[in-house]
Amino acid sequence: MGTMLKANSREDLKGSSLRKLRNQGSVPAVVYGKDLASKAISIDEIEFLKTLKVTGKNGIISLAADGETYDVITHDIQKEKLKGNIIHIDFYKVDMASKMDANVAIHLVGEAMGVKDGGVIQQTLYEVSVRSLPGDIPESIEIDISDMRVGDSLQVRNLPKFDKYEINNEPEEGIMSILPPTLGNEPDEQQEMEDKEEVQAEKENTAQEE
Repeated sequence: MGTMLKANSREDLKGSSLRKLRNQGSVPAVVYGKDLASKAISIDEIEFLKTLKVTGKNGIISLAADGETYDVITHDIQKEKLKGNIIHIDFYKVDMASKMDANVAIHLVGEAMGVKDGGVIQQTLYEVSVRSLPGDIPESIEIDISDMRVGDSLQVRNLPKFDKYEINNEPEEGIMSILPPTLGNEPDEQQEMEDKEEVQAEKENTAQEE
């Protein structure tokens, strides 16, 4: 059973009502699933954040609304661009006995030997799609990069394997690589332009003197 979160039904979907909800510390939301038509609800923002801190993004939440309890995951969180306040949440009702797909973050841990040597990490993939039972979806997948050197790279095939889930991405898809350090004696574009201008000025001065 997941962490309990209480919700209230909402019938008035007008913009003014949504603003009123947010001003009262609540967040408009919907809950839906394969056997559940979209249901408009609202939840207390602080309580939701507390719940999310406990369960994580892919954790199971027991959502209580109108005498019913739904096992859900947080499918989407919409936030304001400027202030970052939550403005809407989508909850997806899951079947705990059926496998489903979910996006899981990739976390690189450790300090790579290549970085100590001056290399630069270039990460191109930050999450992968996994398929598992709802209760077995990992919050994140960690991979230790401590032994990686300049020129080394990681692909999806290098992620740790577990029996509880399978990864949907192609094995050859790149995750990250360690690029060589920038050579310190290479002039930057600005310096190169200034050098050319200085040479040109010297040529013009010499021509005038002749």
